[in-house]
Amino acid sequence: MVEIKTDNELDAMREAGRVVARALQAVRKHAAVGVRLTELDEVAASVIAEAGARPAFLHYHPAFAPTPFPAMICASVNDAIVHGIPDCYRLREGDLLSVDCGAHLDGWAADAAVSLTVGTARPADLALIEATERALAAGIAAALPGNRIGDIGHAIGELARQAGYGTPPDFGGHGIGRRMHEDPSVPNHGRPGRGMVLRHGMVLAIEPMFVAGGDGRYRTAADGWRLHSISGERAAHAEHTVAVTDEGPRILTLP
Repeated sequence: MVEIKTDNELDAMREAGRVVARALQAVRKHAAVGVRLTELDEVAASVIAEAGARPAFLHYHPAFAPTPFPAMICASVNDAIVHGIPDCYRLREGDLLSVDCGAHLDGWAADAAVSLTVGTARPADLALIEATERALAAGIAAALPGNRIGDIGHAIGELARQAGYGTPPDFGGHGIGRRMHEDPSVPNHGRPGRGMVLRHGMVLAIEPMFVAGGDGRYRTAADGWRLHSISGERAAHAEHTVAVTDEGPRILTLP
């Protein structure tokens, strides 16, 4: 069932979105060569706590995972696509880091992700991140009343195809509201004009995940959470929580 939010509820979700945006900004600022992923998790935890919010990822236990998620953020390095558990790994020169963060505030959830490079960036990594961000922008632009879910997926998938990147077939965006994951699913591929019709008040977490090399196949790490590209190629992830409104898409997780 898809929940339609009122304008006041969208405003409340925007406040949750601000918390997530601030947490990601703080993590981006702190990420540097030699910093442990657990330190980045602590940075996000501090921002969330200071805002009077609570983390959306901590103890989250979807059906596919063997154990609840043990951290505040997902921190995925290099060939890790998503769902990386922050550990004692120290960031190295040239690493590509994707950070996903979610929070609940006053009963409402928000979810966003960014990808960044550490130290001196590889040009190929910058191109991958830029394409993923462009795909996010294209998906957001398609989130209009009267359009369909397939229009969002088509906008993202077509850009991946043109750029020569792959997308993991079983993972994409989702509805969001009182809970972090709600209906509908928002795939990163699709046919225009197909799927659920978008309406004012729907809120979607739109999140392209691109893998270099044109192959989105993945394997799951021993922890049951982190997804790695089978090819060993690097991956990038970008996400915003977006409200569908009659005035156009409203991004709720901007800084």
